Amino acid sequence: MTITNELKDIFTKNLRTSGIYIAFVLIVVLFTILTNGLLLSPINITNIILQYSYVLILALGMIIVIVAGHIDLSVGSLVALTGAVSAVLVIKGDMPWWVGMLAGIATGALCGVWQGFWVAYVGIPAFIVTLAGMLLFRGLTYEVLSNVSLSPFPGEYGQIAGGFLNGLLGGNGFDLFTVIIGVIAVAGLIVSQWRNRAGRAKYGQSVESMAMFLAKNIITGIIILWFFWQIATSRGMPIVLIILAALILGYHVLTTKTVFGRHVYAIGGNLSAAKLSGVNVKRINMWIFINMGLLSGVAGVVFSSRSNGAQPGAGNMFELDAIAACFIGGASTTGGVGRVTGAIVGGLVMAVLSNGMQLMGVGASTQQIVKGIVLLLAVAFDIYNKRRAGAGS
Repeated sequence: MTITNELKDIFTKNLRTSGIYIAFVLIVVLFTILTNGLLLSPINITNIILQYSYVLILALGMIIVIVAGHIDLSVGSLVALTGAVSAVLVIKGDMPWWVGMLAGIATGALCGVWQGFWVAYVGIPAFIVTLAGMLLFRGLTYEVLSNVSLSPFPGEYGQIAGGFLNGLLGGNGFDLFTVIIGVIAVAGLIVSQWRNRAGRAKYGQSVESMAMFLAKNIITGIIILWFFWQIATSRGMPIVLIILAALILGYHVLTTKTVFGRHVYAIGGNLSAAKLSGVNVKRINMWIFINMGLLSGVAGVVFSSRSNGAQPGAGNMFELDAIAACFIGGASTTGGVGRVTGAIVGGLVMAVLSNGMQLMGVGASTQQIVKGIVLLLAVAFDIYNKRRAGAGS
């Protein structure tokens, strides 16, 4: 296959997979022009990472929930509750910062056990269980905080979402450590892509041409190096970016290389077939919600660290941002389809939209309208692709 035909397939046959990446590039270019380059300035790129990391963390758990054919409406309230638990222990109880962090994450996991039990073993639809959880966890947040906000956290706790690794290896006008991490990331990506290509070729599966392979990885590598250079010339490596990168890598492996991941896709793709194949559906569903609770706890710790306190109304609408990130990233409304990378890009689309409109001085009401339209178009695009695939089969 020639590189021309491969490029044509990207915009036709493979549009469902490649469409989100094309849309993301176009949105970045558009807002870069509209903000006179401010969107891609080093300081603003760092701010995007700091401001929207918790949404991306939630999206990592939400994509697994959606692929399995469920939904979770409680994560925003759970973010508030886990942050509240951390604040009470650290601020009011004078306990070490790491105790509050671990307690917040553990609270999220326990709430996941609660919801997973009702979904997996009682058989109540996840929509109802998590809707009840949204109300329950919000009420518990008010009780834990006694209807008042708590602040500030000690400096160590604030470093979770606001700290930087800068100057570890020196650098004149830039952070050398951040640049080295960028080089390692590019090398790891190329090795991974090469091994995947070789594995597919070994078993006689179709692979892209060498020209397309090189072009794709060179362009991706340049973008990654440019990104790390931008943050290296700002304030260095954000600690929260390290946390986020580790989670993305871990959940990419979990969903693509493990039995658990294959079972999640099997349940979402065809529940009856999954049961007949011996998949323990109840156990998998239980762990799906435990995992979602765990990541809500991580997001709660990150958000409370970022806001330097805990508020009863924290996390409002976070669940909708996470759900929107997954659907914009290519997840199917009926389950069985979706990828971690797609959810992250979908989250970045939401982040760039919000940040770009803020830089332009667009009002909050207009921002909500635009994001709502983008979500609607993303789901419409998914339905269009399904109909086109059905017509072609």
